[in-house]
Amino acid sequence: MKLTKLGLAAGIALGALLAAGPAMAQVTLKIWSIDGVDRVGIADTFSKEFDEQNEDIVVEYRAIPFDDLVNETLRAFATGNAPDIVSFDNPDFAMFSSRGAMLDITDRIAASTVIKADNYFAGPLNSVSWEGKYFGIPKYTDTIGVFYNKDLFAKAGITEPPTTWEQLAEYAEKLTDPANNVYGVTFSARAGEEGTFQFLPLIQMSGGSYTDVNTDGAIGALELWKKIIDNGWASKDVLSLGQWDSTGTFNSGNAAMAISGPWEVDRMVEDAKFDWGVALLPTLTEGGDRSSALGGFDWGIMSTTKHPDEAFRALEYFASQDNRIFAEFGSIPARSDIPLPASGNALKDAALKVFQEQLKYAQPRGPHPEWQKISKAIYDAMQAALTGQMSAKDALDQAEATIKGIVG
Repeated sequence: MKLTKLGLAAGIALGALLAAGPAMAQVTLKIWSIDGVDRVGIADTFSKEFDEQNEDIVVEYRAIPFDDLVNETLRAFATGNAPDIVSFDNPDFAMFSSRGAMLDITDRIAASTVIKADNYFAGPLNSVSWEGKYFGIPKYTDTIGVFYNKDLFAKAGITEPPTTWEQLAEYAEKLTDPANNVYGVTFSARAGEEGTFQFLPLIQMSGGSYTDVNTDGAIGALELWKKIIDNGWASKDVLSLGQWDSTGTFNSGNAAMAISGPWEVDRMVEDAKFDWGVALLPTLTEGGDRSSALGGFDWGIMSTTKHPDEAFRALEYFASQDNRIFAEFGSIPARSDIPLPASGNALKDAALKVFQEQLKYAQPRGPHPEWQKISKAIYDAMQAALTGQMSAKDALDQAEATIKGIVG
């Protein structure tokens, strides 16, 4: 057969193409999180690794400041420009799930050999659940307990950390030393999410919940907090300080106890010039129900993604790296099947062991799509009572009425 010049050229081009092999189609995944805004974190690190390990996927990662993440994602979803994967603070997750913005991955989790629902602590797993379905997986978690200065305890003749809130108040009175600028306890009761974060566990311990806040136990607990502040066993600054600044009072030796979380441990190891320990959050009554705050972030796939299979592969990769997030990023995995590795520092290892125990009792804030409004009702009531504007009962009764109006 005679080849024309054009036919010969086409044959050569086709042969070169076949020799090179078929071109691989690439899928682009957009991933948003707060990691990488100030420092390297979990999301930006794992996203980069997933991109490098999968030739068929290109990851476009975007770091967004915490205060902007929710609104930025809402706008993107409304305009059809949402990312494929996003990582939210756990109380924000229900808002997106309830609006149909997150992909139901219940069946994918059931079929996965990597992600197992039973491996997660109940609290973090509940935070990604809505109406009996899973719309994400926990990314990492945290909670709160009681840091205590063992040196000051020994000086006051106290041998064990408090087990009830009444006992914590008694200890705070004994440990307060105005001459040496030492308060008995510090915590965060500010008018914001951190205030709710610290007070909601007491409501839960009393048998209440985010929809039932004016229990007798919760009223008594709020009255006890006011007593601690009014008597000077805690600085009045707790009404305005966040958890990081409040706990700084403890780190400097100016408070004998602090209600705070595992994010403080590395700072304690570096800054504290005294012997210290961590205990479980006190109960309202001896042997009473336990609870604690649930912090941390969750991963989720947005329902508008055009690449759900590839996005779920990314979640599986992220979950497969959970055993690294403590050693490399200082965060606690949301999983009960991953023991924390020994750090070589006895104080740090003992503290983190307590926080992992505390996670068994941690409960999510909500979940509810109107969580921010509910939280505001709680911290407004807390502030009104602690500043003497209203009695604890009247304040929590008012919060209860507001919340009933929100949740219907």
